[in-house]
Amino acid sequence: MEYCKKCVMPDTKPGVFLNDEGLCNACRTQKSKRTIDWEQRQEWLEEICAEVKQSHNGAYDCLVPVSGGKDGFYQAHTMRQLGMRVLCVILAPHLPTTEGIFNLNNLVKKLDVDLIKVTLKPSVYKKIRKKTFLQQGEPNWAEHYSTYSATANIALLYEVPLIVWGEDIAVEFGGEQNTISKPDAIDIGSNDAVGSKTIYNWLDDDISKRDIFFYKYPPLEVLKKIGVKAIYLGYYHFWDGYEHYRIAVKHGFKKRAEGTLSGNYLDYDNIDEKLCEINIWLKYIKFGFWRPTDQTCYHIWNGYLSRKEAVKIVNRLQNEFPKEYFNDFLRFHNITEEEFWGTVERFRNPNLWNKENGQWSLKYPLQ
Repeated sequence: MEYCKKCVMPDTKPGVFLNDEGLCNACRTQKSKRTIDWEQRQEWLEEICAEVKQSHNGAYDCLVPVSGGKDGFYQAHTMRQLGMRVLCVILAPHLPTTEGIFNLNNLVKKLDVDLIKVTLKPSVYKKIRKKTFLQQGEPNWAEHYSTYSATANIALLYEVPLIVWGEDIAVEFGGEQNTISKPDAIDIGSNDAVGSKTIYNWLDDDISKRDIFFYKYPPLEVLKKIGVKAIYLGYYHFWDGYEHYRIAVKHGFKKRAEGTLSGNYLDYDNIDEKLCEINIWLKYIKFGFWRPTDQTCYHIWNGYLSRKEAVKIVNRLQNEFPKEYFNDFLRFHNITEEEFWGTVERFRNPNLWNKENGQWSLKYPLQ
C-alpha cells in the first residue's frame, strides 16, 4: 500500500496506480485539466444546447439527476443558465435527512424546475441492499445502479433528448473504467460505482423480474434509436465541488446543521440521506481509506489544501466510525449488530490490517 506523493490517495483504490513520479491517476488528470481551453469547451456545450433546442419540440430539453446535493444544484443551475427547459429526477432516498429534504425543496423552488421522484418499492430495495451488503460488502450498489437506470428510463418515458450527468468519476477521481476524459456518458450504467454486475446478478426466488423496471439500464441501441444522448458536464466545465457548494448556497443550499459527520472533513458533502455513510466506511475495511481521504483529496486537487495538512486531517479522522445513522442502517436492513460486524470482518483486507491487543490498525499508515 503506497500513497500518492501529491495527494493522499492510496494505490489500493481499484484502478489507481502511481507513475514513476509517485503520482496517482487523479493527480495526473488534475494536471492535464490546467491545460484545457475551458472557454472552447463552454462553446461546445452551448452548441449542444442550441442543437437540442432547435431540433426538439418536447416539454423538456434536458434531464438532470439530482439528490439535493451541491453538484445537482450546479448542474441544474448551469443548464437553466443556458436556456434549457430542465426536468430534474431523483431516486428518492428511503431515509432522507432534514437537510436533504430542505435542500431538495430549495432546488425546485429557487431554480424553478420540475422534479420527478422515483421511489423504489421498499420490499425489493431492502432485499437487494441487504444482499449486496452481505455478499459484496457494498449496500449502496442498488442505489447507484438504480440511479443510472431510473434516469435513463425516465428520459425514454418523457422523451427527453439529453441527460446531463456531473463528473466522470473514474477520470476525475481516479478509477478503473476510464483513463481518458470524454463527453459521452451514455454508457454510465457500467461505471466504477457499479462495475460489471447488473440487477440480474441479485435475482432469486424472492425477487420477481416484474419488480425491477427501474433497476434495468436500457440497451444502448434503444437509447440511440430514440435519440437520447448523455453527457458529463465535467467534460465541459472545470469540476470543483467547493465552487459548486458556493453556488448552491446562493440558491438556498444549507450545510449540515450539526456539523461534520464522524470521519468527515466537509460538512456539506453527501448529507442528503442516512444510508450512504456505512457504505463509504466499508472502503476503509477493504481498501484502507474512506471519507477523509476522498474529501481532503478533493481540496488538494483544487488548490484549497496542502498534502501536509491533509495527512494530519486524515490521520485524525479516519478511525472514527460513522455512528450517527448506524442504528438506522441496522433497522432498515433488518440485521443485528452481531451480523453487521461479522460481515465487516469477512471483508476486512488482511493485507492491509494488523490486530494487536484487540485493536485493528493499518499496516501502512499515511505519512
